[in-house]
Amino acid sequence: MPSKHNATLIGLVAVLLWSSIVGLIRGVSEHLGATGGAAMMYSLGTLFLALSVGRTRVRAMPRRYLLWGSVLFVAYELCLSLSIGYANTGRQAIEVGMVNYLWPTFTMMAAILFNRQRANALIVPGFLLSMLGICWVLGGDQGLDLAGMLANVQDNPLSYGLAFSGAVIWAAYCAVTARIARGSNGVTLFFALTALALWIKYLAMGQAAPMQWSAQAVLYLVLAAGAMGFGYAAWNVGILHGNVTVLAGASYFIPVLSAALAATLLRAPLSLAFWQGASMVCGGSILCWLATRTAGQRKAAGDAHSAAP
Repeated sequence: MPSKHNATLIGLVAVLLWSSIVGLIRGVSEHLGATGGAAMMYSLGTLFLALSVGRTRVRAMPRRYLLWGSVLFVAYELCLSLSIGYANTGRQAIEVGMVNYLWPTFTMMAAILFNRQRANALIVPGFLLSMLGICWVLGGDQGLDLAGMLANVQDNPLSYGLAFSGAVIWAAYCAVTARIARGSNGVTLFFALTALALWIKYLAMGQAAPMQWSAQAVLYLVLAAGAMGFGYAAWNVGILHGNVTVLAGASYFIPVLSAALAATLLRAPLSLAFWQGASMVCGGSILCWLATRTAGQRKAAGDAHSAAP
């Protein structure tokens, strides 16, 4: 068993790994296709998880958790990977990733609405600030520009719609599993089911473009699968044995870290307005988190992040 300090550091590694996901998924999709690349990524990620976490003890898990956890987890991962893969440009992939990072705010809202999580008045400005931040990001270089935001979304409604749906689905996953999981962790099984769903979709497409294999494609694939698989494994160690408060707080900075890494990896320069919007998303999420950090509510606030993506 790692010490609490070391477990917290391992959990923080997960934050860094997940921050690289947007850029890496986009790199995989550019070489192997949105669906085929995602299928390969989750297949390899399942292997990495099995090696680091071990096999899933299906019989020991509550049946409701197996059912709803599987459905919601697979649905979220499909939304995440395909929204980034279907983006038209690297800049759009980063914007799509930012929309997906509404999940911390939505998770806190779900915990309040469905799990009776107590919160103070900060929850209202936190939610509004997160939504304003997304509008600021989608407005383009002009910042808050409703016409520009609408034109941006209309350019690729599928990607933006999938990203937003994914944020809502993950909030539902966290709210549901916090109530019915009973300490179980089926992430390895859920990864395998995600890979299976993607392979079925890939084969059903029939005339899908062939995967363009190269040394760079393999590198992107290994890094993306490792970031996903080992990220979940590291987060699990941190949540179980580390400082949940530190990890929950650090997770709210993933949007900014993710945008910075993706912009570098994809060579997609981002405007000042984008960074302003990204900061608002982070700030709103932090306010929502602080709204639940009342006395006696520490465990409940941490539970909402026990399965952070």
